[in-house]
Amino acid sequence: MAVTFQRVAAISEIPRGQSRVFEVDGKSVSVCNVEGEIFAIADLCSHDDGPLGAGELTDHQIECPRHGARFDLKTGKALCLPAVLPIPVYKVELRGEEIWIGDSEG
Repeated sequence: MAVTFQRVAAISEIPRGQSRVFEVDGKSVSVCNVEGEIFAIADLCSHDDGPLGAGELTDHQIECPRHGARFDLKTGKALCLPAVLPIPVYKVELRGEEIWIGDSEG
């Protein structure tokens, strides 16, 4: 099945070390800029559905602002309690200076 991509922002709209939340195919997706590398994850903590886009970015991880669960931005893996389940990650394509987000990778 072909991946469908949606343009969400210009790279310049998401400064390094920050994230922004966009709607992609009806779902909230947090798009994160870590040292110029762009990642896209579900904007819901697997522990209690907290808004991950409001969390702190460190290295290639994001921390949920509610209870401190951390997730790997590359894989979605839960890295510490209270979360034990992974979160969906999304395909990212950079087309020129624009960020395009594709279907969830699981």
